[in-house]
Amino acid sequence: MIQAFNPRTGEPAGDPVAETSDVGVDALVSAATEAYPLLAGMSLGARAEALEAVADALDARVSELVAIADAETALGEERLTGEVGRTTGQLRLFAGVLRDGSYLDAVASPVAGAAPDLRRVNRPLGPVAVFAASNFPFAFSVAGGDTASALAAGCPVIVKAHENHPGTSDLTAQIVGEALASAGAPTGTFGLVHGVDAGLRLLRHPAVAAAGFTGSTAGGLALARICAEREVPIPFYGELGAVNPVVVLPGAAAARAAEIASGYAASLTLGAGQFCTNPGLLFVPADSALLAAVAEAVGGSAGGPMLSARIFAGYQDAVAEAEAHPGVTPLASGAQGEGPWGATPHVFQTSLKEFAADTGVLSRERFGPAGLVITYPSVEELLPVLGALAGNLVGAVHVDTGSPPDIALARQVIPALQRIAGRIVCNGWPTGVAVVAAQHHGGPWPATTVPAYTSVGTAAIRRWLVPVAYQNFPAELLPDVLREAGKADQP
Repeated sequence: MIQAFNPRTGEPAGDPVAETSDVGVDALVSAATEAYPLLAGMSLGARAEALEAVADALDARVSELVAIADAETALGEERLTGEVGRTTGQLRLFAGVLRDGSYLDAVASPVAGAAPDLRRVNRPLGPVAVFAASNFPFAFSVAGGDTASALAAGCPVIVKAHENHPGTSDLTAQIVGEALASAGAPTGTFGLVHGVDAGLRLLRHPAVAAAGFTGSTAGGLALARICAEREVPIPFYGELGAVNPVVVLPGAAAARAAEIASGYAASLTLGAGQFCTNPGLLFVPADSALLAAVAEAVGGSAGGPMLSARIFAGYQDAVAEAEAHPGVTPLASGAQGEGPWGATPHVFQTSLKEFAADTGVLSRERFGPAGLVITYPSVEELLPVLGALAGNLVGAVHVDTGSPPDIALARQVIPALQRIAGRIVCNGWPTGVAVVAAQHHGGPWPATTVPAYTSVGTAAIRRWLVPVAYQNFPAELLPDVLREAGKADQP
């Protein structure tokens, strides 16, 4: 049985939920396999209406969803209400993608001389396994971005629920399933499983064609290995976290010290530091007053209840490791959060030389409101250290846009960030991921397992598609979308 706990009290939240049996997993995959050609064959308009039906159904029960999720996660009514809105907004966004149709990338190379007539279009891969995240019980969970994008692509989805919020997962799944059925989606389009063993059986099932995951590096690597070692390997799209380095240039440090410090503290402690985009590394000029401003801002901050005893224990271990490191000194601490798993914000400091001497340890992700401030003597000395960092989801640079020297330095820092991050922010912070067409929420290894793909934004649909080319086909045998492709190019 899987039992949720209230992070504010440590007491059980809701009734325990049974783990899904092997028979149950196999039945869901069998149903998804049967649904696959039917879902893929639905018109784009009908599939769009199904996504909108799910969004409407979730919005209609937002108060009920938020109440259960808050009891299981302690993330708060305001945050969770906004997250439901983000979740339903994603579903409607992908409905728009379907109506536009350009994601199919239908292209034709008409006959020219001896060349064959070739026409290519994207097709859905097949049933998809989605592993829900702990820190976003809606937006990266049962009805989150992976589910929305895969359903939009025409792939049935089976979600492995996260054990921290099983009640939220069950209610969400019930609403999603009922809405899809009412919209005419085939039986088996969507399913939910509980339990580690059920998730592993799901991932190993030969009918599952791809998998998506948001979570820890250790967990993601274990699942990626299973996907690679299957008799028929499948793509695994894992988002594994990052430290998201932020560079403050000298002009910005001098002009906006208080503003930068308060923004850093807010971003570091957002969600009790339990985002994959919190700024774990802050590089600042060695001779600036920014250190004092950061110490003051973090000293006035407060933590919050962490999602589980396991996550809290991991955070405590990470803080202890930093405290014990000979090259690191404490800079500031905030107030402890509520409950038995209440996190205390901590920021440590070190020099660029000390950091470079032990980058492997000092650049580790500390999941929670803990940050490391690294003082650098010059941008020239910073660049090789910055370029040697492992992959991240986000990098940021703070620059005084009215200062020509800062602009010149930014032109050196930006290429270094481009090599180690999938998104670069100017005069802002890594937290806050807009769900829009231009978003890329991915990054070089180990931030993600496949850096070319995003888990947020309309391009997320590309993970669940495979191109198929049709050569010398008569029009009556072509997919509808390819019959018109290329006509405008023909004489």
